[in-house]
Amino acid sequence: MAAVSAAPRRRGPLAGLLIGHVISLTGNMLTIIALPLYVLAETGSAAATGITGAVATAPIVLGGALGGVVVDRIGYRRASIMADLVSGVTIGAVPLLDATVGLPFWALLVLVFASGLLDTPGQTARNALLPEAATAAGVPLERAIGWYEATERAARLIGAPVAGLLVAALGSLTVLAIDAATFAVSAAVVAALVSASLRPAERTADDGGNYWHDFAAGVRFLLTEPLLRALVLLVLVTNFFDATKSNVLLPVVAQRELGGAAALGLLVGTMGGGALVGSLAFSAIGHRLPRRATFVTAFAVGGAPPFWSLAAGFPLPVQAAVFAIAGLAAGAINPLIGAVKLERVPAHMRARVYGVIGAAAWAAIPLGALSAGFASDHVGTTAILVTVGVGYFLVVLTPLLGGPWRTMGRPPSDQRQQDPATVTA
Repeated sequence: MAAVSAAPRRRGPLAGLLIGHVISLTGNMLTIIALPLYVLAETGSAAATGITGAVATAPIVLGGALGGVVVDRIGYRRASIMADLVSGVTIGAVPLLDATVGLPFWALLVLVFASGLLDTPGQTARNALLPEAATAAGVPLERAIGWYEATERAARLIGAPVAGLLVAALGSLTVLAIDAATFAVSAAVVAALVSASLRPAERTADDGGNYWHDFAAGVRFLLTEPLLRALVLLVLVTNFFDATKSNVLLPVVAQRELGGAAALGLLVGTMGGGALVGSLAFSAIGHRLPRRATFVTAFAVGGAPPFWSLAAGFPLPVQAAVFAIAGLAAGAINPLIGAVKLERVPAHMRARVYGVIGAAAWAAIPLGALSAGFASDHVGTTAILVTVGVGYFLVVLTPLLGGPWRTMGRPPSDQRQQDPATVTA
């Protein structure tokens, strides 16, 4: 039979999601750098700075878990635009109020909390639209997710040093005003490029109209999906391990053995850069790779080796090489998890399920940091690094045992996306 051309490709929606996402996340990095410096300059108090950081962090879990239902209800495109606009208003109010009527500390905390509460649902909304945008563009799902993760890593890798330079040159309040403008630009890009017709399936009879009913439906769905449950448990444990390194063990080793802040920045940046390259590489070839084997390999190379390298006391160039290789491998992890989520979660409830998954995966991070700090004081960093590294390596091998992990492969209906140029009749 003759070949029939596929439906016309529309790359605008996918480009709009990626551009809007990178602009919004770059704005977040401006806030992360400028806000604590503003508080410290205004109050002179490290405690006040710490309180502000806690208030800015808490809504990430709360907004992700509870905001997903709202995102599902109002629509993903609209939720992304509204989240950016409200975040822009709340952040922009900080320099505006400071320059006019004044800004009490309690009012600053309210604004920071409100901004963080809506930021995670906005990111979730953009993520939830990826399958439809990828289909419209004729792009395999893994490639679209790889691009999405690469933009996220690039925003964080580039945004932090740019924010530092801007704060030094212009001051914290001016940078916060620029941050507010980035949210407005992100909202405008999504509004202009992501068509309102690009939306997933409509709500079904399972959505009873009650907020808590819909929230419970998202939790129940996660609990009844064996592979998603296994993924959440694995990421919960590995996030615990990662928090011991990033929040305590790596800074301690960098300060005591590798030369201080410059070494810390080099290793963090090197791993981040490697992850960016890894995400881009996965976007190009990931749809051709066996999922479970790639997932285990990426986690095994990206997880434990940095712990063991720090424990071995290698010189800084060797440490940087290990961290770069680990980051390169780790760049494939989030796109793989994202592909599985997008395939398994019904379109009309993506946001609420993603929110529950994110909150569960982040839950152990504070405990990891606290445990590492206590253990390091009583046992020493080397023993903790070796032990956590061994635990990390063993945990990430569990998908090889089978069980629900056997279902991680690409569904048969997705095979034709690997070459979406034509279909045959």
